[in-house]
Amino acid sequence: MRTWFFLLFAVLFIGCQPDEENVNSIKLAHSLGVNHPVHEAMVHMADLVAEKSKGKLKIEIYPSSQLGSEKQSLELLQIGSLGMTKVSAAVMENFSPDLKVLGYPYLFQDDEHRFKVYDGDIGKKLLSGSEQFWLKGLTYFDAGNRSFYTKDTSIDRPQDLEGLKIRVMQSPTAIEMVKSFGGSPTPISWGELYTSLQQGVVDGAENNLPSFYTSKHYEVCKYFSKNEHSSIPDILVIGTLTWNRLSSQEKYWLMEAVEEATVLQRKLWESAEEEALTEIEKAGVQVSYPDKELFENKAKTMLRSLKEENRHLYELVQEIKNIQ
Repeated sequence: MRTWFFLLFAVLFIGCQPDEENVNSIKLAHSLGVNHPVHEAMVHMADLVAEKSKGKLKIEIYPSSQLGSEKQSLELLQIGSLGMTKVSAAVMENFSPDLKVLGYPYLFQDDEHRFKVYDGDIGKKLLSGSEQFWLKGLTYFDAGNRSFYTKDTSIDRPQDLEGLKIRVMQSPTAIEMVKSFGGSPTPISWGELYTSLQQGVVDGAENNLPSFYTSKHYEVCKYFSKNEHSSIPDILVIGTLTWNRLSSQEKYWLMEAVEEATVLQRKLWESAEEEALTEIEKAGVQVSYPDKELFENKAKTMLRSLKEENRHLYELVQEIKNIQ
């Protein structure tokens, strides 16, 4: 009797499991650590997808640059070797030029203004603009405000950047911005930055507080200057080859999960910023609050140049600034 019971249980249990041959699995790679709020939100998204699809659709996450840099991940998406990734909008601008606008310094009035842009018509149009490059933007994850951090000196004025090599992303806009402040921009991939700081390849970098903390860059850099020069979001991207292979039902499951994960991520981000500030100060990092107007005035040269060189982007900047 007992043997029959266990055989019946085994048959029912196996019958309830999704047929592995019918499971559609999407690989998602990104460069952040597992304690980062963006990674946590994507894990939640993967759990939701599995739940909504009853195991028929699965997202496998590969963090910490396991499958390559952000640029390499985008290239893999384009040929269908990778399904999804999370990249900074600054890296995406190399594939979708209009996204360059989100990297302009002091573009947003405050966080409320920023989210209005991300979630409004302009934000949606910018996401869809990359589809001609076989990349489909799904949502914006909050990446807060970016500031400078350095090994040996506090950046309290733009002049303090003179003679310093500052790591930037592979972004023409970021390179131009650091030059406008007087620094020497040095593009380095995120995965190589800790070692580059240790070895003196660069004197500092620029990023948001949670990334500075979770990457442990505070172990090397003891000065964090909250000048908050730019607010560049992260973008969740799926390759159009992968997207087009999904059924209508699978797309529905995925987008529902993306929307819920976006809401969660923005809440996680608030907590992460507070925690990061507290923890880096405990670790002996000197946090300063420069006069932002000094940096903003320097950055105006970029806008003047843009007006002459790219009227379309200049008008897009103005349109964003005028959103109430």
